[in-house]
Amino acid sequence: MARLISQKSALKLPLPVIEGVGPSYQWLPKGDWETIFDFLRERFPNVEAEAWLSRMAKGEVVDEKGLRLNSESRYRAGACIFYYRELELETKIPFAESIIYQDEHLLVADKPHFLPVIPSGKFLHETLLTRLRKKTNLEHLVPLHRIDRDTAGIVLFSHNSATRGFYATLFNDRKVEKVYEAIAGNLEGLSFPLTRRSRMVAGEPFFRMKEVDGEPNSETRIVEVEKMNSLSLYRLNAVTGKKHQIRLHLASLGIPIINDNFYPVIKRITEDDFSSPLQLLAKSVCFADPLTGQECFFESNRRLQQFALY
Repeated sequence: MARLISQKSALKLPLPVIEGVGPSYQWLPKGDWETIFDFLRERFPNVEAEAWLSRMAKGEVVDEKGLRLNSESRYRAGACIFYYRELELETKIPFAESIIYQDEHLLVADKPHFLPVIPSGKFLHETLLTRLRKKTNLEHLVPLHRIDRDTAGIVLFSHNSATRGFYATLFNDRKVEKVYEAIAGNLEGLSFPLTRRSRMVAGEPFFRMKEVDGEPNSETRIVEVEKMNSLSLYRLNAVTGKKHQIRLHLASLGIPIINDNFYPVIKRITEDDFSSPLQLLAKSVCFADPLTGQECFFESNRRLQQFALY
């Protein structure tokens, strides 16, 4: 599986960040390929052979030592290759992010709906990470956590490799209080605050999650803040950080978030349809700074609006 370099990787980049985009990397598994070129053609069938040859000719495919690879480079299981992804067509996301805080360790961004946090799939330049790297020239900027492309709100980044582990540990140890807001239907017959716990596992298709019987591995605390006719504004505390946790928990309670295209059923939309943003906002994060002990609180300036984009 091809990946982008993250804060969890100890790999050093043998290729520079260009226009905010760093190289992807691929560990070479055991196999019978004679050359790395043969492997790439089979591993990425949607990429034309000529495209790989062009990248190699430009020195944009290298091994872990930074040595340039070509069509005759022998395949070595266990090696790691680096390369730049290329997209012919990329959907422009017509909404802007903002930086609400920055110091020598952290950068805190307020992400709009529809903008992915990191490059993946059909998005490379139109991502929060790439935009921020271009805007700040912080080559070593990496997200400490993620929120869905469909979700707006607060995302924390580290740009200091010497202190990154201290902040990443906060998320791993669940020492960051994450508060969300969502608009969904009224939940009748239950009292608030309400806690939803369940066991979440990968569902079908691959990008969805589902609940199954077993020991809970996810927990969301829910408070109804305001009723608006048949809808309610909810404040949610994500105690755990499972993929799509809040979306699945509310859908399982019978109140799917307004404009959710994944839960409870998949709704097919085009990637350039920005008319109905998911009514879910990562409103705030709070934690004790691991270096100073000072309480840090960051809040999104965005507000959920059911009938209008913002």
